[in-house]
Amino acid sequence: MTVYYRPIPQELGGCWSLAGGWVRFSQVERLERGRAPAITDQIPEDVLTRLTAPRASLMGLGMDRPRIMGIVNATPDSFSDGGSYAPLAQGQALIAAGADILDIGGESTRPGALQVPVQDEIDRISAVVAGLSGRIPISVDTRKAAVARAGIGLGAAMINDVSGFDFDPDLPDVVAAARLPVCLMHAQGLPDSMQDDPRYDDVVLDVYDALEARITRAEQAGIPRSQIVIDPGIGFGKTQTHNLAILRRLSLYHGLGCPILLGVSRKRFIGSIGKAGHAPDRMPGTLALTLAAVAQGAQIHRVHDVAAIRQGLRLWQAVRDNEGAEEE
Repeated sequence: MTVYYRPIPQELGGCWSLAGGWVRFSQVERLERGRAPAITDQIPEDVLTRLTAPRASLMGLGMDRPRIMGIVNATPDSFSDGGSYAPLAQGQALIAAGADILDIGGESTRPGALQVPVQDEIDRISAVVAGLSGRIPISVDTRKAAVARAGIGLGAAMINDVSGFDFDPDLPDVVAAARLPVCLMHAQGLPDSMQDDPRYDDVVLDVYDALEARITRAEQAGIPRSQIVIDPGIGFGKTQTHNLAILRRLSLYHGLGCPILLGVSRKRFIGSIGKAGHAPDRMPGTLALTLAAVAQGAQIHRVHDVAAIRQGLRLWQAVRDNEGAEEE
């Protein structure tokens, strides 16, 4: 039976640095299906190596501190802000607000969203990617090989596939040929039906296993693990209970040996718990979850409200370092 090890973050001290970053730990939570969790400091050497090895830089960005990925929806129907701004101007504003990366998407993947024709998706993102590439790293949020190829040709430095290479079998080869990093997200089902009745035996471990399989598939296509980011897919085929279970044990996913990207920004369960019906009013809840994820070592945070999240991270840094906020 598979045994999983979740590092338990410590506020002070700790024997080991988690993923070469800012979180330290001395114990792990030992998880097995059908058994109660157990706390131990006995960690197999190969597991400890995966948990502690520093993650490689991506797109010129070190993974030894939290990074902010600003969301640019070049779509008319995003759940949060679709059609409410000019995408190019929004991208410029997010750069000014302190984004480290921009994630540009031309197809909404909100619950209930329908697939967009390839050419429409390319047309939506092209001017935005071309206009912003070269300023900070650009990620193209797409499930489709043709869209990824177009984005790469315009200067994109990363592909963010919410299907984790499940949707388009040609996409792994496109990414491998371009020698670019990719984010592989976990989703159960397609956007138009994924929230109908999501079920898991153990959501935390099932998502881990599914991400491990996606990583293996990417490596077989020629993409090195050092170029792979993983995203547990909060809200993608998951209930509120599923989302919270993953967030409580987020540090488990460091065992996959890849940086963790977290996308919780403005999502519906934040509104349900935080009593915020309108998506733009969910920034405080987004910040709370972001800082909780930072405390578990998550490296990349995909958010709408870059300025607010940047401010929160500056204060977190100031308290943590006891030396004032980082210089930027």
